[in-house]
Amino acid sequence: MSDYLVRDINMAPDGRLKIDWVRSHMPVLNAIRDEFEKEQPFKGVKIAVSIHLEAKTAYLAEVLAAGGAEVSISGSNPLSTQDDVAAALAKAGIKVYSWYKATEKEYKDHLLHVLDNEPDVVIDDGGDLVQLLHSERKHLAANVKGGCEETTTGVLRLRALEKEGGLNFPMIAVNDAMCKYLFDNRYGTGESVWSGIMRTTNLITAGKTAVVMGYGWCGKGIAMRAKGLGAKVIVTEVDPIKAIEAHMDGFTVMHSLEAAKEGDVFITVTGCKDILVKEHYQAMKDGAIMCNAGHFDVEVNKPHLHELAKSIRTVRKDIEEFTMPNGRKIYLLAEGRLVNLAAGDGHPAEIMDMSFALQALSAKYVLDNANKLENRVYDVPENVDAKVANIKLKSLGINIDQLSPEQEKYINSWNHAE
Repeated sequence: MSDYLVRDINMAPDGRLKIDWVRSHMPVLNAIRDEFEKEQPFKGVKIAVSIHLEAKTAYLAEVLAAGGAEVSISGSNPLSTQDDVAAALAKAGIKVYSWYKATEKEYKDHLLHVLDNEPDVVIDDGGDLVQLLHSERKHLAANVKGGCEETTTGVLRLRALEKEGGLNFPMIAVNDAMCKYLFDNRYGTGESVWSGIMRTTNLITAGKTAVVMGYGWCGKGIAMRAKGLGAKVIVTEVDPIKAIEAHMDGFTVMHSLEAAKEGDVFITVTGCKDILVKEHYQAMKDGAIMCNAGHFDVEVNKPHLHELAKSIRTVRKDIEEFTMPNGRKIYLLAEGRLVNLAAGDGHPAEIMDMSFALQALSAKYVLDNANKLENRVYDVPENVDAKVANIKLKSLGINIDQLSPEQEKYINSWNHAE
């Protein structure tokens, strides 16, 4: 088996510049790399990674390799791999199987190549590696000591598999760590989604009506950034509690079919399917723009768009125009795939610094505790979350207070009269 499958190995110098740039803005991962280089926690360990293959992910792979791991990596989305970054990793001796605009077959083949390296640990983004280890590569699952999952979508899939009693190895829900969802999901998604939209469309956000479909942590970040950019924000939800939260955060909340008549820009961010369908497209005004910030390209129903449209054309890179029978034009960005990665560079380096630090430390935790962990989904240990936060604070030059022994005693006591 080849040690790499990339579009063009000669693109490596450009990719190396990108990796070096993000490395200089990822102090938490740098501190962990220093630890790993000394301790070699992954010596003799094979780690399979499937995460959006751009510069920040590449640096995570290099940090794992610095800790002794034999890393094999693919992208977790056919449109998010950056070919120069993939080439740079291959040049550095890491097993890379990925390229931009992979077909469905190529994308799956890349994942299978990664798994055919017989990993001990998997680091997944969306659950595709785990899914294959429970289907076409089930015979390799016995070798896997455990793994980590990056996304809300992937964690939902894992919990469903666990509930069915079918999970064949322990997994850490990195997405559910506070240093992940409070910063990556909220601030990272909020900033990178609007960066992707604005750079793709070259249109102003101020004064437009943005419809944010889903008000989880990612939706909260997208709505917050839209408001900051001067947009009027409508939120659609199926969860009554989240709907009230959006209302109290100052946003207009309404049924999606009503919102379809009002919106200029629609962003789906639910992790579910068929969030925008035929009925929405029929109600949208001329010039409406749609994009997706959920992991898979099923939130915007593309077959319905193709059914309705009398003509389809690409009007700008990553923008498809669908002309409706009455002449209205509506637009889809990045083929309905993750707009912040398929049409952008993803989350800022400083944000992914914390998320990937959690991944690296959680992978080490899996190895250190492999004989104690059951085949279920675990939260990131509190001490790992706290370690990442403390390294981040130190990198920012921030000192915070600590509880005194008396305060510790008081806060952990039920009898405050003592």
